[in-house]
Amino acid sequence: MPSAPSAARSGRRGPHKLNAAALFASLGLFVVLSLVGGVLAGALVAPFAVGASKVTSGGVELFDTLPTDIEAGKLSEASYLFASDGKTLLATYYWENRIIKPLGQINKNLQNAVIATEDKRFYEHGAIDMMGMSRALVNNAMERDTQGASTLTQQYVKNLLIEKANSSDDSEGVTEATEGTYERKLREARLAIALEKTMTKDEILEGYLNIAQFGKSVYGAEAAAQHYFSVPAADLSVVQAATIAGITQRPNAYDPTVHPEAAERRRNIVLNLMYQQSVITREEYEEARNTPLADTLDVQEIKQGCTAAKSAAFFCDYVTKVITQDPVFGKTTQERTQLLYRGGLRIVTTIDLKLQKKATKILKDSIPANEANGIATAMTSVQPGTGEIVVMAQNRSYDASENPKKYTTAINYNTDQEHGGSRGFQPGSTFKPYTLVAWLRAGKRLNDVVDGTGRTYQQSSFRASCTSFGGTYAPGNSEGVRRGRMSVLTATAQSVNTGYIAMANQLDQCDIADAAYDTGFRPSLTNGEDLSNSYFTDDGVEVTPSMTLGIQNTSPLAQAAAFATFANQGKYCEPIAILSVTTTEGKKLDVPKANCRRTITADIANTVTYALQRVPKAGGSAPGAALSGGRPSAGKTGTAGNSTHTWFVGFTPQLSTAVWVGNPSKDVVMRGISVAGRPRQTIFGSTIAAPEWKSFMDVALAKKPVKQFPAPAWSMVGPAPVLTTNKDEKDKEKDGDKKSSDSGKDKGKSSGKGSSKGKKD
Repeated sequence: MPSAPSAARSGRRGPHKLNAAALFASLGLFVVLSLVGGVLAGALVAPFAVGASKVTSGGVELFDTLPTDIEAGKLSEASYLFASDGKTLLATYYWENRIIKPLGQINKNLQNAVIATEDKRFYEHGAIDMMGMSRALVNNAMERDTQGASTLTQQYVKNLLIEKANSSDDSEGVTEATEGTYERKLREARLAIALEKTMTKDEILEGYLNIAQFGKSVYGAEAAAQHYFSVPAADLSVVQAATIAGITQRPNAYDPTVHPEAAERRRNIVLNLMYQQSVITREEYEEARNTPLADTLDVQEIKQGCTAAKSAAFFCDYVTKVITQDPVFGKTTQERTQLLYRGGLRIVTTIDLKLQKKATKILKDSIPANEANGIATAMTSVQPGTGEIVVMAQNRSYDASENPKKYTTAINYNTDQEHGGSRGFQPGSTFKPYTLVAWLRAGKRLNDVVDGTGRTYQQSSFRASCTSFGGTYAPGNSEGVRRGRMSVLTATAQSVNTGYIAMANQLDQCDIADAAYDTGFRPSLTNGEDLSNSYFTDDGVEVTPSMTLGIQNTSPLAQAAAFATFANQGKYCEPIAILSVTTTEGKKLDVPKANCRRTITADIANTVTYALQRVPKAGGSAPGAALSGGRPSAGKTGTAGNSTHTWFVGFTPQLSTAVWVGNPSKDVVMRGISVAGRPRQTIFGSTIAAPEWKSFMDVALAKKPVKQFPAPAWSMVGPAPVLTTNKDEKDKEKDGDKKSSDSGKDKGKSSGKGSSKGKKD
């Protein structure tokens, strides 16, 4: 006949019966731990049905082999990212959201609530509680509700072991620190005994209140107080303290923002314990218990990750990559990542949040994120003389989730592949000022005359001391542009491709590459693709006869920093995003430096600026970019082949800004299409990018004094040229950058190292 179902199998608990074997086994373990070292090391749950003799013989041996000390160490703390004002919080980085505070800055209400709930005899017993352990052993043996009887010291030890394992990415260590085994309890007990020999009760309580988990993503009393109640831990009321103290038993289940009803029930249990132990009065208990949980909460959003930075999210992502990649923050990627997510850093950045919001609005108003042709736009502003990145914006919102929303992206169009995932874009004629630098370095002048007549070149006619070329090259201009003989100044103002190729034909192409890099041009891609027919300098600049027309991908950030060299009279500053990094102890860490240094002479920089001032004026390629009030400005339009990518990069003495417009995923010919609901015959750098630049610069400089550019070196300008007038020279260039559909392409194949092959994103 089958036996009757047990209470466990039937889902009902039977009457309490003394399990003699379990009781004696538990008492045997109790005795073992009582004898070892002459101290009680218990607080064991001991739900183990093992023989008392086995416990006694094996327990002493195991206990003797356990570690006898544990180092508290530095706890993991959240790091905070701020705007340039040092006050506006952009984002929080953490693996454990924690703010460490001394015990004196944690309200007594919370101290009392935690002790009343977790270990009411904390100040009376040693590392273990013999009375609590005895009660737990009997209850467990009699099959009552399981009781752990761990003291606060033992709980602190457990949390320290978990923290140590987590900080070392030791998943096995986390398992060992949390598994419900006999060995784990013994280890905790022994370490707790050792810990109380080196730390006072108050120090242990302080450590526990800083390490304990008080919610799904909240660690420590201070973070909990700020998150749930928007107050520091020093100001917690009785009801607030009881709420927080109740969470730690089951941090996810009792999180008041997730499970408010369960959290309120748990809070009331804590209040009752506080009242029973006389740490609050009857009146305080009644008032707190009758207060709805919802009336006490004032939840402060945890700005975790860059999504919280909203309009500055892409900039935040850039800062994240700088910290995790730059050796100044540590020798290895792991070390740098640990510093950011566990180091409790206070990071003040260069971003001007007010301008960032305005720039983002200008771009989104100009081209909506859901533009049917996939056309996007991005903008970076850099401060000349400091390299500080003031703005980094784009028209699409940031979403780094596994399933991003439509019309969002995690790719930062303003940066290179390493710092934002973007392949960059062909800069078109915004590369021409670098050729102009090489021109002036070669002793030539702005008023020298070049022949802008379209023709086919033998590529071997382009000198290159670092490589050689073969084949033919036939550059062209957009329909209606100026042709024939013209000054270099005119070729610059009107962006005449054939004029600039004629200039390049008189120069060493390797000198142009050096001039570009010296000024600040930086490729956005590494040499890892099919570039077998191309030659690159040690600095990564591609050398080819068509390089002057901007065929190598770069980024708005790099272009803004390069043009800032002109604004800074020849001194290049590496762009920086971080002003300061401070630890919780107040120690200032080293940060990447701008390393401002002279890379081109002041005379050359000022003379190039003089030429570029003609661009945003009548007769230039972007007269619509002229700033309000006649404020002096200089810049350059850029249009890659077939109008696939368009630019305007411009500057004043105070600010350098680069704007890009195009499709970031594939080359889209921006001819005969509608953008932002407006039909466009052909989109040039002056069509969308230049007006965006003007709108932003007018806002950004509105309250700044008007500053004049320094005079050029007149010897580099030269006397006014005498030109023969003909019909072609009277043609007016259309409003826009003058690039032909094949301007970024060369005909013929290389017979040497170099190539004139154009690049497309």
